[in-house]
Amino acid sequence: MKTVLITGANKGIGFETARQLAELNYFVYLGSRNKEHGLEAIKKLNDMGIANVETIVIDVADINSVRHARQEMETKINSLDLLINNAGIAGDQPQDFATGDVENLRRVFDTNFFGAVQTTQEFLPLLKKSSQAAIINVSSEVGSIALRTETGRNTNRDKYNAYGSSKTALNAFTVMLANELHDTGISISVNSVTPGYTATDLNQFQGAKTIEEGARPIVKLAIQSDPGITAKFFKDGGEVAW
Repeated sequence: MKTVLITGANKGIGFETARQLAELNYFVYLGSRNKEHGLEAIKKLNDMGIANVETIVIDVADINSVRHARQEMETKINSLDLLINNAGIAGDQPQDFATGDVENLRRVFDTNFFGAVQTTQEFLPLLKKSSQAAIINVSSEVGSIALRTETGRNTNRDKYNAYGSSKTALNAFTVMLANELHDTGISISVNSVTPGYTATDLNQFQGAKTIEEGARPIVKLAIQSDPGITAKFFKDGGEVAW
């Protein structure tokens, strides 16, 4: 049974991704900043008849929490097959760069970018012990430079500038880490994926896609069997331009 750690998995797209992967016979560790919320998520899954799940307390913005989570995981498993960096925050509004609050920008980056980087660094040793490991960074189309510069697209561009720029940075991390691992002979695929505009508390449930639909491209990428697919950015139905 393959093992997967999903950060920010006690609710929303992370929870639904955990549910779908557990039903596909993965053993899923649900990362949650709060133990109580994590246990509530496990109970929901248990009530659905899903037993191959467990919660791990991890606040990706807190390096001590990340290290403690890694140490706890090492007592449970010898290797990790899949890391899904899903934890993310939208940040406060407004997010325009001309006058926006820089502290808000830092908070967004601490979770969405630095959190993913330090979580990946801590769990790389366990991933390296897998025969076929993968890292999936949950990104967003608002982090695509190509799409943000299309004429006439995204008329309300400034609304998610802090969030979007953190996802642009996450995409850069995806490509650079994938190349770094490849160049050093480490066979771990690293890709970004966007769920699309999904109705979650991140956007006050205004998204057009359901939670089930939003999790679909993440799960599809998770179960793909080609380790040579790396340094890519996917959406439901294909690739996204960087």
